[in-house]
Amino acid sequence: MSEIAGPAAAALASLCPDNVIFLQSLPKAELHAHLNGSIPIKTILELAQKYSPSSPQTTEVADIIEKLKSGVILNDIFDFFSLIYTLTSTPDAVVTTTRAVLQLFLNPPCTYLELRTTPRATTHMTRERYLAVVLDEAEMYPATQAALIVSIDRRMSDSDLEECISLAIKMKDRGRRVVGIDVCGDPRSGDMQSFTQHLSRAKGAGLGLTVHIVESTNNTTKDSLALLSCRPDRLGHATFLSDELKTFTESEEAKPCIEICLSSNLLCKTVASLDAHHIRYYLKNDHPIAICTYDALPFRTSCLGEYSLLLAQPPLGLGLSRDDVARIARMGMDAAFLRPRD
Repeated sequence: MSEIAGPAAAALASLCPDNVIFLQSLPKAELHAHLNGSIPIKTILELAQKYSPSSPQTTEVADIIEKLKSGVILNDIFDFFSLIYTLTSTPDAVVTTTRAVLQLFLNPPCTYLELRTTPRATTHMTRERYLAVVLDEAEMYPATQAALIVSIDRRMSDSDLEECISLAIKMKDRGRRVVGIDVCGDPRSGDMQSFTQHLSRAKGAGLGLTVHIVESTNNTTKDSLALLSCRPDRLGHATFLSDELKTFTESEEAKPCIEICLSSNLLCKTVASLDAHHIRYYLKNDHPIAICTYDALPFRTSCLGEYSLLLAQPPLGLGLSRDDVARIARMGMDAAFLRPRD
């Protein structure tokens, strides 16, 4: 992985060589990695220079990259993503970024990767073309190594939702490696009740379902119950799960796996500290979890870095045993959508 910084880097640096080797050799699944949030710094700079060496975008990207090199950035991240979308508006650029991200995760930090991305239509390509380009790259790896989750945004219109779900189902039915649907986007946006028919349709077609849920205090119980009514297989973040919602998720015969993103939680201050992190609740209650990077670029982390946060001693990490870390890694592998669907 490219250079890491922040909590993950500190945790990794604190480990003895034997523990680093242990983490590196552990079979690990990355189940919550957004394509455009995981592009290596070098690749972004190359795209900016190809876009137009003298354009304002190149200068802006170079400035933000310098900030990234010196550590984690959060204040400028939305502007940065806007620039990334500009730089990745052609099929060739999507090939470049997808290939770089796959290499980043699979050579060799992770055993298996489910990359997720929202189908984008630009002046240069349709949503279907975008998905096909990403899949072409993912399918260069064995099915046991890489697959794609199609993300839908909470801000999407009903017609856009229908188009994206239909594309995902069509690709799957054609034998392409689409394995699931993800609900993401601004947690303050959208009526999740209106999403349920589309999500149920995806589930009925054999696609896995993961939903970003209560990642902020802005999510209402009504909003979350609507998403949970679709019986998702996995929950993204689940940071502020209320007692009512915990009861709902734990009553399921197959408890939905929680996708835990430690660096993201710490840096966005959705948790006060690792000691106060909700991962402890799920471990105590033997609830399945998966350790994930989320957006490796802005949070300057890696799969190895996130696992270091489990093994490192407090206050740099959770201080878990090797056996506990290995158990968590197995839970992540078991939660992959690659497994045969029921």
